[in-house]
Amino acid sequence: MLETIYTEHAPKPIGPYAQGIKVGEFVYPAGQLGVDPLSGKLVADTIKEQTEQAIKNLSAVLEEAGSSLEQVVKTTCYLSTMENFQGFNEVYEEQFNGHKPARTCFAVQELPLKALCEIEVVAVLKK
Repeated sequence: MLETIYTEHAPKPIGPYAQGIKVGEFVYPAGQLGVDPLSGKLVADTIKEQTEQAIKNLSAVLEEAGSSLEQVVKTTCYLSTMENFQGFNEVYEEQFNGHKPARTCFAVQELPLKALCEIEVVAVLKK
């Protein structure tokens, strides 16, 4: 059975999709940008600040679903340019606090709202 996840601690979707879906033992949050949940705008123009906010947004959706960053098994990371790879990695590593899920990371032509990064994850529920 599918359960739609919603929290006010993450940005409202900017399109026709859910913040997250829980099914079985898994949580599939929508990809998150570095958007402030209150203003709906990007938090800053730097990769580090946008990465930190994107991960905070993911964490909020995961927590609402009964999971956490420590339960993430796979991430897919989209960057507006690979020039931001190092700065992105610094914040990513810090925010995941030693947890190292499987990951794919690549540059794309453009992201919504002209964001510098978008992160999506797959996680298992806490036991």
